[in-house]
Amino acid sequence: MGSILDKCQNAPLETLAPGSVLLAEGKTSGRLYVLQSGAVEVVRGDTQVAVVDEPGAVFGEMSVLLNRAHTATVRALTPIAVYAFDDAERFLRSNPEIAFLIGRLLAGRLNAATTYLVDLKRQFEDHGDHLCMVGDVLDVLIHQQDEEFSLGPERDADPRL
Repeated sequence: MGSILDKCQNAPLETLAPGSVLLAEGKTSGRLYVLQSGAVEVVRGDTQVAVVDEPGAVFGEMSVLLNRAHTATVRALTPIAVYAFDDAERFLRSNPEIAFLIGRLLAGRLNAATTYLVDLKRQFEDHGDHLCMVGDVLDVLIHQQDEEFSLGPERDADPRL
């Protein structure tokens, strides 16, 4: 089947300078990027969530697939080269093999997050603090199908969430 990077060889390649913003949190671009080289940071609010330098890493897929604004800002830390797809939805619909590979990537992320939350639940299930909500989050992840999900107002009240 190959990797996502292998499947992008004929796509437009953009080179960007450090500091360039690929995706802006809270904005909708319809764009998808696949990292060919360099390093980017993923920032949510004021928190750096990750530094990514793995060729083939994908950015923008959640926004495209959920038809929502980007959940984080992706910014170049070094000079980067990315395969860029301006109309990502059309691209994914016309390339089912790449859509499948992205689906596999997302399933892996969901599995890792769920495994982590199960571990947290086991460790803190006897505590009466905010960590008891882990069970509620797991329930949503396991049972939610097409329903819309958003964090409630209590997220805004607790900066740790």
